[in-house]
Amino acid sequence: MEQTFAIIKPDAFKAGNAGKILARIGAEGFKVVGLKKLYLSKIEAEGFYAVHKERPFFGELTDFMSSGPCIVMVLAAEGAIKKWRDLMGATNPAQAAEGTLRREFGSSVGENATHGSDAPETAAFEISYFFSGLELLG
Repeated sequence: MEQTFAIIKPDAFKAGNAGKILARIGAEGFKVVGLKKLYLSKIEAEGFYAVHKERPFFGELTDFMSSGPCIVMVLAAEGAIKKWRDLMGATNPAQAAEGTLRREFGSSVGENATHGSDAPETAAFEISYFFSGLELLG
């Protein structure tokens, strides 16, 4: 089984949609092997999104991600990375397919309810950023 990293972002948490997103994760056949509710500091958000440091949206992104609680998760399933990205939908909720999480719960490109790793290498970094091996329940 492949593992991927996922976040329920502050906008979805604030809107009361975290439980609905968690329910969809279970309904779609993912196994949750790690889960934490946390508040990212600005510095933690900057470290997590360091790959985007030179992009014009970096400050806005890290401000948003440190604006309230979020849920970070490690999900497992066959083809988990693609499966989670398909369930999330396009980055822009207006362009996301019907039935995707971003279409249902996102409001803009910047506040699009969820995050997910885009490749095995990214998943490995993102998982290790938030979880030690002892915290993952296989």
